[in-house]
Amino acid sequence: MKKTPPTFTRRKLIKGISAASLMPLLGSNLFGCSDSSDRGPAPEPPIESVPAQFNHGVASGDPLSDAVILWTRATPERDGNVVVQWEVATDEGFTDIVASGSGTTTAAVDYTVKVDAGGLDPDSGYYYRFITGETVSPVGRTRTVPSGALSAATFAVVSCSNYPAGYFHVYREVANQQVEAVLHLGDYIYEYDKDGFASEKAEELGRVVDPENELLSLTDYRTRYAQYHTDPDLQACHGAHPFIIVWDDHEVADDAWRDGAGNHDPETEGEYSERRAAAIQAWYEWLPVRPPSSEQEIIYRRFQYGDLVDLLMLDTRHVGRDRQIDYADYTNGDLIDVDGVRAAIGDSNRSLLGADQRAWLKSRLTDSTARWQVLGQQVLMARIALPEPVTRLLNAAVEGDASIEEGIAAILAALNAKNKPPEERTPEEQALLDSAIPYNLDSWDGYGFEREEILSHAAQVQSRLVALAGDTHNGWASHLTTADGSVAGVEFATASVSSPGIDYYLGLEPAELLGPISITLVDDLKYANLVNRGYLSVTFTPDEVQADWRYISGIDTPEYSLLEEAAKQFTVSRDDLLLG
Repeated sequence: MKKTPPTFTRRKLIKGISAASLMPLLGSNLFGCSDSSDRGPAPEPPIESVPAQFNHGVASGDPLSDAVILWTRATPERDGNVVVQWEVATDEGFTDIVASGSGTTTAAVDYTVKVDAGGLDPDSGYYYRFITGETVSPVGRTRTVPSGALSAATFAVVSCSNYPAGYFHVYREVANQQVEAVLHLGDYIYEYDKDGFASEKAEELGRVVDPENELLSLTDYRTRYAQYHTDPDLQACHGAHPFIIVWDDHEVADDAWRDGAGNHDPETEGEYSERRAAAIQAWYEWLPVRPPSSEQEIIYRRFQYGDLVDLLMLDTRHVGRDRQIDYADYTNGDLIDVDGVRAAIGDSNRSLLGADQRAWLKSRLTDSTARWQVLGQQVLMARIALPEPVTRLLNAAVEGDASIEEGIAAILAALNAKNKPPEERTPEEQALLDSAIPYNLDSWDGYGFEREEILSHAAQVQSRLVALAGDTHNGWASHLTTADGSVAGVEFATASVSSPGIDYYLGLEPAELLGPISITLVDDLKYANLVNRGYLSVTFTPDEVQADWRYISGIDTPEYSLLEEAAKQFTVSRDDLLLG
């Protein structure tokens, strides 16, 4: 039996967020008419409102069939209370207002504003705006979730938006599409300092991060979110569609897990729990996410798009994840201890989800009656294992401890063996292939026992499982298979908005070659784009799911175009879940 880790639970996560970030939504804190009779309470004096502007755009998210979260941020001229009105209408001119209200925001929540606008109709488009004094925000568009029978639903999937790495052209492209919602699978911000990951052109592009230090405090995280929300492409995307968002590691720190992160040093950076609490508070303040109201309501949550799609958004990072396995701990001389790594991966006590979330997910899969069960989560779920020499040398190259040239011989030997019929392989060639171990232990590959439990359960309850992933900055398509090789689902992973892929470490040409090589060496892998930035469009119908990878020409100039030659499409039948 798996054990629930005692050091970090959902209750602790909720308690770790300050009360300010769980402020009453403006939608439930409305200014109403006072009772003027002598039996009623004395009317409260009006609140003096500080003049403010809306410099960070508007956003909506967490749509339901009858409600949606609306968000903005008021930038005040000075400290004080800012009274904000909000309106929802069926038309852009706001002649047919169907919901409205007002409330106050303060420095306690960094002057962010959230409204849970209810009483809306299913499967309907709406316009919304905010007003303070004489200042009116940009107008946003949003959409509620359909109910009942549904013939199709399309989602845009994005991940990994690194401000200093380049322009957010991908967001602009998504803003111009027709989708039910944008699924953001994490790394909405990055926590690095001004010289951090992929910042080489930041000054040239006018995208040096603010603050320039690595993010540690609540003020740091708030300031970075504020900078991101000044980006015109991000504002356009938020203003055009509702977002459904989960976090990954960089919203707190690189390679985060339940009780720490690879990019956190307690001796010089303080208690990790304090840093995490600050980061999560800023996340709730600055994003259109419905705040948790109890320990049972946290980032993993369900969105039901009629009878078609059961969308289950997961947390594979902060709630339940045990610390990642490190190949450095399993290296004996120049070789990785393959048996030791496999034993660690298969340890039944290791978890990515945590006991509560795992039970919740299995229950949702069991009771789902939708045509498709869709996991919106952060890291690759598919098995991506390569022969030990290839895995060892690729990891060394990424860490800067080897060059790709050093791995060419191992790659060629593996390809030569793989391309032979099994009966024609030498014992040495078969042993090379049999040495395959995961390339990325930060993914589900590092938590194999729990993955097997989830996939086996999905197969048992006859789920039509589609996993969506981000994190790697590259585009992937794979079968999801159980230990006996049975197909339990498919996985589609999106490229990044701006973070560079494996070409950043290996070079462009080696990365271009590694894609088809990986497809040959990895049985479950059917597609890999390791060089382009872009997004994923996924369309569900009752009988098929279609995945379209769309890429842009570049992120280092203001002008860009779509790379039509790089586009890729897969259509998967609900009957067999097989990728072509």
